[in-house]
Amino acid sequence: MQYKTMKSRDFFETISTPCLGENSRPRVAAFGLRTPYNIGNIIRIADNVGCNEVIFINDLPVFEESKIRKTAEASYDSGIWHFRTKNQFFSSLPKNCELVAIETATNSESIYDTILPEQPVFILGNELQGIEDDVINRCKKVVHIPLCGNYKSMNVSHALAICLFEWQRQMIFKKKINME
Repeated sequence: MQYKTMKSRDFFETISTPCLGENSRPRVAAFGLRTPYNIGNIIRIADNVGCNEVIFINDLPVFEESKIRKTAEASYDSGIWHFRTKNQFFSSLPKNCELVAIETATNSESIYDTILPEQPVFILGNELQGIEDDVINRCKKVVHIPLCGNYKSMNVSHALAICLFEWQRQMIFKKKINME
């Protein structure tokens, strides 16, 4: 079999990608991020997966627009992301969503050993301190990503990518099972 690389937009126009409907799309909430490149990466990844929204919870947002725009690329203008305070975030949560923290914490489950909800809000923490205890204790699930290498730390946007694509894999698999 012969393979030939294609530009992403051309490639995805030629194949059928099993996207999920409006009722089955995640949200992302990131608490206290300070790195514009992480903010841009999170916007882009969330847009790739089709997230409903991305909320950056920052009482005093550090907002270097040019760096965020450069990293997010076309996703910057998606309209799915915004800044909120912690109180605004918690008071505006849809009732049907479930909070899922991505964190190394006591009693957390491996992302690969847990069944993720259809409408999660994936919670991310600050690059240095992680998720505050009062926030993590509001979550229905806490998941971690197993790391087998020598360095046991991961960039927050990379961790989100793994969790979003694991969520997408589970939802597509569930959809296929229900169709059979």
